Amino acid sequence: MREELLSIIEKNSKISIKELSVLLGREELDVANEIAKLENEGVICAYQTLIDWEKTSIEKVTGLIEVKVAPQREQGFDKIAKRIYNYSEVKSVYLISGGFDLMVTLEEKTFKDIAIFVTQKLATLEGVLSTSTHFILKKYKDHGAILDKEEEDIREVITP
Repeated sequence: MREELLSIIEKNSKISIKELSVLLGREELDVANEIAKLENEGVICAYQTLIDWEKTSIEKVTGLIEVKVAPQREQGFDKIAKRIYNYSEVKSVYLISGGFDLMVTLEEKTFKDIAIFVTQKLATLEGVLSTSTHFILKKYKDHGAILDKEEEDIREVITP
């Protein structure tokens, strides 16, 4: 039940316990208890809403910052990653393979806000060797949801 339950709520965190119990063929109490257990174990970390900010009047810029760091003895990348993810501006931090070590994601109001964060906070951290900043210009698909859906033309065809 655990894997199927997680797969369902990963796609739709608003699904009710009642709907889950029907889909899983389990009692509502069993499903609720399993969800509580998964939350307590830290398997379920958060429930979030995916927003397409381009469809609002609110300005948001997403920056992806690759960070090369000097790993610390017996702590590897964990200590510097923790220092980075503790900044409120940071949305995510990943250890990655390739030419850089960490991928940091930020969402701010302007490109300049992201640049200021990188130059004044991130690049000045002890152990950070270099950074490379990329900006997301358009999102087509995010967290499995297609954001760039083609609008259907609902006009009537009139012929002479």
